[in-house]
Amino acid sequence: MADDVPSDRPVDVWTGPLIDQPAELSVVASEAPWRGRVISIRSDTLTIAGATVRRDIVVHPGAVGIVAVNDADEVLLIRQLRVPAGSFLFEPPAGLLDKPAEDPLVAAQRELLEEAGLVARDWHTLVDAYLSPGGSTEAVRIYLARGVTAAPAGRPWTGEAEEFDLPHVWVPLDEACEAVLAGAIGSPMAVMGVLAAARARDEGWVRLRPPTAAWPARAHLAAIGNLPADQS
Repeated sequence: MADDVPSDRPVDVWTGPLIDQPAELSVVASEAPWRGRVISIRSDTLTIAGATVRRDIVVHPGAVGIVAVNDADEVLLIRQLRVPAGSFLFEPPAGLLDKPAEDPLVAAQRELLEEAGLVARDWHTLVDAYLSPGGSTEAVRIYLARGVTAAPAGRPWTGEAEEFDLPHVWVPLDEACEAVLAGAIGSPMAVMGVLAAARARDEGWVRLRPPTAAWPARAHLAAIGNLPADQS
């Protein structure tokens, strides 16, 4: 071992299972200096490896996304203005989990109807992810929806602001993958959902999880108070 490396430093090789695991955090103090309509900011003081540090956390309710694939092997993408990015982004239908006690699957079915005027026969869990775990509690679940048809009454409402105009396009799944890999589309919901859907299709859809699969990450966030108060 090099002389300048402390002898008590842990060896940087992981030999355990390849699965995210909850951590026991030693929080000394916590304050919430700002609360907005959807998110809030919390500042925690905690002890990590003997050091006292302060971390600012964006407390977010989480979200769901829907990768809808039709019988022609096309995926639905919606072009939507995203103000923080200052750009129109191509994304799958998606929405916040900001309704107290709403089941994520029910939220996804509602968003597919509201944003695209579609219903689906078959639902599966495709991807669970944190979008920015270094600073935010936002956990998302992306569903795969197949057997997609137009709702009899179409899109039930026209939203306001960013949701007023939501033009959509059906793109061959392989073409959507190429757009992701070329850097042409960069929404995380699109990147994760498109690539995961292509992999699942290539495997014959045999490893998909049920739509009601456990979501340990979100359950853990609720247990440690890292969801908005009305979501925990």
